[in-house]
Amino acid sequence: MNNSTTYYFVGIKGSGMSSLALILHDKGFKVAGSDITQYTFTQRGLEQAKIPVYPFNADNIQEGLTVIAGNSFTDDHPEIKKAREMGLPVYRYHEFLGKLIEGYTSIGVAGAHGKTSTTGLLSHVLSGIAPTSYLIGDGTGKGTPNARFFVYEADEYRRHFLATKPDYAIMTNIDFDHPDYYKDIDDVFTAFQTFANQVTKGIFAWGDDENLRRLKTDVPVYYYGTSDKDDFQARDIKRTTKRSQFDVYYHDEFLGNYHVPLFGEHNVLNSLAVIAVAYFEDVDLDEIKKELLTFKGVKRRFAERQLADMTIIDDYAHHPSEIRATLDAAQQKYPDKEVIAVFQPHTFTRVIALMDDFATALNNADHVYLTDIFSSARESNGKVSSADLAKKITKGGEILKLDNMSPLLDYHDAVVVFMGAGDVQKYERAYEELLSHLSLKDN
Repeated sequence: MNNSTTYYFVGIKGSGMSSLALILHDKGFKVAGSDITQYTFTQRGLEQAKIPVYPFNADNIQEGLTVIAGNSFTDDHPEIKKAREMGLPVYRYHEFLGKLIEGYTSIGVAGAHGKTSTTGLLSHVLSGIAPTSYLIGDGTGKGTPNARFFVYEADEYRRHFLATKPDYAIMTNIDFDHPDYYKDIDDVFTAFQTFANQVTKGIFAWGDDENLRRLKTDVPVYYYGTSDKDDFQARDIKRTTKRSQFDVYYHDEFLGNYHVPLFGEHNVLNSLAVIAVAYFEDVDLDEIKKELLTFKGVKRRFAERQLADMTIIDDYAHHPSEIRATLDAAQQKYPDKEVIAVFQPHTFTRVIALMDDFATALNNADHVYLTDIFSSARESNGKVSSADLAKKITKGGEILKLDNMSPLLDYHDAVVVFMGAGDVQKYERAYEELLSHLSLKDN
């Protein structure tokens, strides 16, 4: 690390990039960056930290910068290209993160799903007990002086997590995703196996995942779950409209009864993984109990608000497994209400590869609406449409347009879950505006 340079982030609004920028800012380094001008949900933290954010422009690149390049951008990006031409130090995001975690007790959270929620929960719990730095994939990052722990989200996309070598890893699952990069589930498994080989102290893995059970490593693998074959077990689980609670055992050793203000079976498992890590780091389990009670969640993961007589939930779910988990959580918290899913499919290759799984997962809702497929910088078009997915959905499947969200006005005293990793929030805002006007008229 260098106090005389400015760390300049190309693509600073990216969910990992903004977190990393905030960590360096907290540590007292000079930070700036560039990105698109459109507002993103990661932007507020950068604004509050008063980190300068400029529109992309090659003229931004000057002497004295150390450039951290977002992984969404190729070396042909004008700013990255100019930085290399000038001979400035240029790091890719994941390369820089790999160097940053050295010197701490580092814990990487990996998995096709559940990374962000588990990273957020682990960061919250450990921060209440010992100095902890953390990087969460929702744009939240903190660089704590004299930190004991460094918790970070380990992203498997394009094998980026292989740039890091943590002391511990939590692995929530191995599932086929990112079909634009990975060939099949075996290709994904190979990436996780390589990452597992880089962990230096121990791995905590979900025991019901058959691929995680295949891992072969030199460090111990502790499995967590609800089965007798798991090392860490959640037993006597009670899921109510207010919370989830469960007893925890390490083999036959009772570690206590835990309550979490979270919903869905996946959040019981995430909490169990956090408790397991704390146990091996000799953290006081009574303190863990207290910290779990005060967790308020992470951005864009089951984020709720009430408007008129409706409950609106915003969630990043963009894979069938995540959709199932999010709908399960909504039905736990609101068992007597109709649950309406509004889903924005994300990437054409993912829809093609997982079409039937998407339909099955979405049919867990009481009624389903779709938007057009989100066109990202990664994929601007493809040989599939939301209409193709709609044909496989039995619980509706009508395609909503931004200028006509009125079909959702037919529901009252219900739950609408907006899901997607693109810009589904613009549909959410359009619906909320309609609902607000209707409420004002009724009053």
